[in-house]
Amino acid sequence: MTGQQRTEEEVRAEVRAWLDANWDADRHLVEWRRLLADAGWAVPSWPKRWHGRELPAWADKLVADELRRAGAVGTPLGAGMSLAAPTIMTHGSDELRTRILRPTITGEVTWTQLFSEPGAGSDLAGLTTTARRDGDDFVVNGQKVWNTSAHHADFGMLLARTDWEVPKHQGISYFVLPMDQPGVVVRPILQMNRHSSFNEVFLTDARIPAANLVGALGDGWRVARTTLMHERTFATLRRPSFAGGARGRTIEEAAAEAADHFATYAWYPQRAGRADLVIERAHHFGRTEDPIVRQAIAELLSFQRAHEWTAERARAARTLGRAPGPEGSLGKLAASGVARRSARVHGLIAGGSALLTDGPNDLDAVIAEVLVSTPAQSIAGGTDEIQHNIIGENILGLPREPNTDRDLAFRDVPR
Repeated sequence: MTGQQRTEEEVRAEVRAWLDANWDADRHLVEWRRLLADAGWAVPSWPKRWHGRELPAWADKLVADELRRAGAVGTPLGAGMSLAAPTIMTHGSDELRTRILRPTITGEVTWTQLFSEPGAGSDLAGLTTTARRDGDDFVVNGQKVWNTSAHHADFGMLLARTDWEVPKHQGISYFVLPMDQPGVVVRPILQMNRHSSFNEVFLTDARIPAANLVGALGDGWRVARTTLMHERTFATLRRPSFAGGARGRTIEEAAAEAADHFATYAWYPQRAGRADLVIERAHHFGRTEDPIVRQAIAELLSFQRAHEWTAERARAARTLGRAPGPEGSLGKLAASGVARRSARVHGLIAGGSALLTDGPNDLDAVIAEVLVSTPAQSIAGGTDEIQHNIIGENILGLPREPNTDRDLAFRDVPR
């Protein structure tokens, strides 16, 4: 019986038997993840050659659920498993997959995304960071910005221009950049909410082995779209949980890893708007009988529920093995709508008090952080305007947005 013919009950029984025989909470975390990868249970839908079991796509969630049930640890959090690994699995050479996938699965290497640039804005294809071939390497010069976790990443998913004589989308290549080298300088950015999750990265004669090219030279835009589709799927930041109050070295190391990871994202719930707090805040300010406030809360929570249903449909499509598609843009756009509506409702409820960062109530500072964090939701992962274009062109079949530089050699594009 092939992996694709297995039933859910058969897969569940097999992974449970394997966990009963192999789960030991006193292993080192990396030792456990190596065992998980070598057994094919880290990403069971992947090919056997690349640390999977060639099971249907639904097996990934099923196995993750079984790991939690057993109190065991799964794959690492962060951009490595959510963005880099699936992109390299789809487009990377066999040699690159051999070098990169296993240490990413085990958490022995960490990642950052090096796409955005100060001069390109929402027009990502207008990037000007260059990669020039020099023997067995590419030499990279330029600047990237809004790079989460770049200050401690081992590798970066880098987009760079390798050809200025073709239209902008055709002259971009996708690389795996080693971050620990003299030509890479990372500087934190202080955000207006006082966090520093993002960085700017300066590249000066940084070198990348030619073998670290992902996909074909000049085909980086197509590869990048795979990364972006995974970024826009309705993933949420959830702390790992371990059943039954599990203890042991593996759990302790995984918990410390999660704490370090989530320290970077401490403000992300506020970025999403904290719709979960509006009723509590309405009670706190005595606004529950105000018809305008009640209507605003009802509108917000109805929109949020509709967004959750859309997210569930997208997750169901992924479980059936469908690749991420334009539905990610629908979810991204809806999440922005929830954030903006939430900030507006919080302001309506609290009035000027919503601006206080040291009010008498513990949640006052949280709401103040919501107001200065929610604008990021409409920018990160592609602006709302970009999502509207994707939905209009790829879902609704509308004509493409007029673009005067699409067919120009990038060297001739006014900047």
